[in-house]
Amino acid sequence: MLRRGLIVLSSLLLLTVPLMAFQQPPTAGQGGFVPLDSMPPREQIPAAPLLISSYAFFLVLMVFYLWTIWRRVNKVEKEMRDLERRQGVAGR
Repeated sequence: MLRRGLIVLSSLLLLTVPLMAFQQPPTAGQGGFVPLDSMPPREQIPAAPLLISSYAFFLVLMVFYLWTIWRRVNKVEKEMRDLERRQGVAGR
């Protein structure tokens, strides 16, 4: 069954690659090179604030994730100490 699936998948892949080569060529307006000086100015957003804010957001998420892991590990360690204390009292 797995072999049939691989054969079908590879056949589809081999058939779709040539079909992708026969795509329509770009229209006349899309194919030519247009210098930037002749383009009208448009609104642009500087990339630095977006980049810094995305890194800061990711850093905050990572710190939060590490904090939750730290809390869970401390909770497990506390439970292990309690269990060890209970077993020590019961063993005597």
